[in-house]
Amino acid sequence: MAVPGTTGRKGETYKDDSRKRDVRTGNIAAAKAVADAVRTSLGPRGMDKMVSQPGGEVIITNDGATILNKMTVLQPAAKMLVELAKSQDVVAGDGTTSVVVICGALLSESMKLLEKGVHPTLISDAFTTAANKAVEVLTKGAIAVDLADREALIKAASTSLSSKVVSQYSSLLSPMAVDCILQVMDPQRPELLDLRDVKVVTKLGGTVDDSELVPGMVFDHRAAKAANGPTRIENAKIGLVQFCISPPKTDLENNVIISDYAQMDRILKEERNYILSMIKKIRASGCNVLLVQKSILRDATTDLSLHYLAKAKIMVIRDIERDDIDFISKTLHCMPISHVDHMRPEKLGHASMVEEKQVGKGKVVQVSGIQTKGRTATVLLRGSNKLVLEEADRSLHDALCVVRCLVHKRFLIAGGAAPEVEVATQLGRIAKTLPGMSSYCMRSFADALEVVPYTLAENAGLNPVAIVTELRNRHAQGETHAGINVRRGAVSNMLDESVVQPLLVTTSAITLATECVRMILKIDDIVPTR
Repeated sequence: MAVPGTTGRKGETYKDDSRKRDVRTGNIAAAKAVADAVRTSLGPRGMDKMVSQPGGEVIITNDGATILNKMTVLQPAAKMLVELAKSQDVVAGDGTTSVVVICGALLSESMKLLEKGVHPTLISDAFTTAANKAVEVLTKGAIAVDLADREALIKAASTSLSSKVVSQYSSLLSPMAVDCILQVMDPQRPELLDLRDVKVVTKLGGTVDDSELVPGMVFDHRAAKAANGPTRIENAKIGLVQFCISPPKTDLENNVIISDYAQMDRILKEERNYILSMIKKIRASGCNVLLVQKSILRDATTDLSLHYLAKAKIMVIRDIERDDIDFISKTLHCMPISHVDHMRPEKLGHASMVEEKQVGKGKVVQVSGIQTKGRTATVLLRGSNKLVLEEADRSLHDALCVVRCLVHKRFLIAGGAAPEVEVATQLGRIAKTLPGMSSYCMRSFADALEVVPYTLAENAGLNPVAIVTELRNRHAQGETHAGINVRRGAVSNMLDESVVQPLLVTTSAITLATECVRMILKIDDIVPTR
C-alpha cells in the first residue's frame, strides 16, 4: 500500500482530501441549520417567530428576511443564506422564506451526491442547467396579466398576505396595496415605479380594520400650539422651509457678557426685530401653513417665533425629517425653500384644507384637496399594539412588492406549490434523456424542489407523503395548476381557488437559491487571516 503523499507505481499518488471534504460538509451543515430555522414559517399555516433583541425589544414575524436579518449568524456560509434572503427581498419583495428553504433542500441533495463521489463542479454546472430549464418551464406555463385587471392584482396581493399575522385583514390591505401602486405608477413609464413614493404612517390605537388609504397626505406630527396657533386652515398655501425661524447663532461656542439691563433689552429687541422681519416676509408670500425641517444645529423655532406666527394666523408643523422633504415636495407640488428671501407665491403648495385630527391616542395633521397632486400615496395604518402594527407595516410592504413585481413582469402563475411540483415533474422527464452524471444531478434538483409542497403540507398538519404523492400523480396526468389547498386539506386547482403569485417571485427564488448553492459548493477551504 502506498504511503500518503508518496508515489507507488508511476503516475499514481494518494492525496488526502479529508480537509476539503470537512470544510464543505461544515459549510453545508451550517447553511442547512439556518434554512431549517425558518422552514416552519413557510406558507399560510406557517408558524410565527418571536425575535427577542438585546435591548429587550420583541418582534413577532414570519417574514423570512426579517427573521434572518435579526439572527446573529457567525458561520460565513450561513451568512450567505441571510444575504440570499435580502437579495430576494430586493428583487421580488416576497418569497424570502421559500428561497432559503429551496436553498437548504438543494444543499441536502448536493451533500448526497458528494457522498457518492460526484465532483462539486459537475453538480454546480448541472444545477445551473436545471435552474435555466426550470425558469423556461415556469415562463411557458405563466398567464399574462393586464394592469387594468384590478381583480387579478388583488388576488396576487391576497396570496402574499395569506401567510402573515394580519392575514384576516387581507380583504382590506390587498385592495389598498393595489390602489397605492396604481396611484404611484406612471402609465407611460411603469418600469420607473419607486416604492418610496408610498408613505406608510403607523398610529397606535384601534384595529387594522381602521387603516385607510388617505386621499391627500398625513403628517405624523401635531401642529405647534405653544402660542395657541391655528390647527385648521381652509384654502391653505403651504410653504416647505429648510431654514430656522429663530435668532442666529455663531458657529463657535461663545459667551456674551451683559453688565446692565439696557444691553439685555437691546439684545431681546434685536432678536424680536429679526424674527418679525422673517415672519413679515413669510406672510407677504401668502403662506398660511408652514412646514419646518428639523434642525440639529439650533432650534428650528422658538417660543417667540411661534407667538408671532400664531398672531399672523400661520399654522406651523415642526420637525419635518430630511428624508421626507422629497416626498412632501412631490406630493404637494411645492419647492423646498432654503432662505427666507426666497419665499415666493409660486414656490408654495395649494390645498383646500389642512387640519389636525385625533387618531387613536395621538394626533396627526391631514392635508386634503391638494391641487396638482404628484404621483404619491399615503396609507394610515392602525393597530392595537406595537407588535401588530409593525407586522402590518411589513406585510403591506410585501403586498406592495408583489404588485410591483407584476408591473415589472406581467405574468402570474399558480400558487400552493403547484409551480414547484410542475418544474420537478418536467425536470424528471428531461433527466431521463440526459447522459451520465448530468441525469443524476438534474434528478436531485427536481427532488429538492419537492421540499416546498412537503413543507407546506407539514406546516398545515396534513400527511406530507400522501399529499406530495397525490400532487405528483396529478401533475403527471397533465394538471399543471394542481396545488395544495391548505384550508380544505386537499389537492385542487389553484387558479379556481384564486391562489396566484407573480412569475418573478418563483423564478428569482430558484435562480438565486441555485447561485448560492453553487457558491457554497465551490468553497473547499476556509483561510483565516490576521
